[in-house]
Amino acid sequence: MSQANEKNDNEPVDASAGTGLAAVAGSATNDVTANEKPEKSVDVKESKPETTTGQMDDADEQMTQLKAELNKYRDVALRSVADLDNYRKRMAREKDDAIRYANAGFLERLIPILDNFELGLQAARAGGSQSAVLDGMSMVSKQLQDFLTSCGVETVDATGSRFDPNLHEAIAQEWNEEVAEGFVIRQLRKGYRLKDRLIRPANVVVSKGAPVGENSAKAVAGT
Repeated sequence: MSQANEKNDNEPVDASAGTGLAAVAGSATNDVTANEKPEKSVDVKESKPETTTGQMDDADEQMTQLKAELNKYRDVALRSVADLDNYRKRMAREKDDAIRYANAGFLERLIPILDNFELGLQAARAGGSQSAVLDGMSMVSKQLQDFLTSCGVETVDATGSRFDPNLHEAIAQEWNEEVAEGFVIRQLRKGYRLKDRLIRPANVVVSKGAPVGENSAKAVAGT
């Protein structure tokens, strides 16, 4: 029994058998690896495009939002600049008007005094007396007129002109054969204008033309 065991132990081991087993094991490992690799590569190839497309969509959406906000704030900035420019122009215009018409209130109070002075002067002249007082009043009247002219005040004289509602105030209308319809017959009170602003309109009487009966009688006589 011992001899048999010793014989078996002393027999040489077949290397080809071990090599065959190793080859079989290696081939099995290679087969498993070969079978696993395509599955992993397929998974990677399928997942990468999905992630890239999603990121691109998010980037495009963010870019669109940024462009919309940029356009909105640009419009706000342009409107603000335009409003500021209009405000500056309005303030400059109001400043110029304030300088040009700074004396308007004073002149409006002075003109009625000048009217009364001229009425007194006309009454003195109607008396037919030439005196030092009348000469002094005439001189003062001229000085007042010169002062108003230096302040930019112009007299609105409507006598004989066509009625203009922007400059004249019609107190009454009368029939008149000599003055055409729509023209001023006489002026009751002078008007005044400060540069291009009317301080007071002229009070006038406007003609209605010749009476209707006379016109028809003239027309019959002419025929």
